Amino acid sequence: MASAWVAATVVALCGCGSTPAPAPASTPLTASVTASGVTVTATLRPPHEDRRELEVTFTPQPGFHIYGVDLPAEGIDGLGVPTRIGVRGDLAADGPPATGSSTRLLRLTGLTTELPVYPDGPVTFTLPVRRTGGHRAEVVVSYGACSANACLKPEVDKAIPFDLR
Repeated sequence: MASAWVAATVVALCGCGSTPAPAPASTPLTASVTASGVTVTATLRPPHEDRRELEVTFTPQPGFHIYGVDLPAEGIDGLGVPTRIGVRGDLAADGPPATGSSTRLLRLTGLTTELPVYPDGPVTFTLPVRRTGGHRAEVVVSYGACSANACLKPEVDKAIPFDLR
């Protein structure tokens, strides 16, 4: 009988067998998706002075880079997909996305068109956001990745589900 009481006490104290507790407000929330040769990781930072920031990192496969945010929606000469970041559901954007990375012009092999791209490797953007209630949101991204010799299938309005609990 005593061993059953001890086992029940250990289970109660360590939380074994119970539903996980929600992450404390000081813990960042992270979700990611990989599609078309790029891993996109979104991290919602804990609130700071009533402000929140969403960090979104695009990590293309080695040798590839993503197109710039300043690329026109229709591309240049029909080429390229601009990088876009938005939110919907129980998050709202409080400004445009920003990055410390700058674009450079890339001429694809065999073409005369130059496209604005970020340097090879990961590029991180910060988007100021606010919660609008509830606990379900989506980070919505559009992007394309290319190298000097090849372009990967673009993703348009790719949703990354976020549980805000």
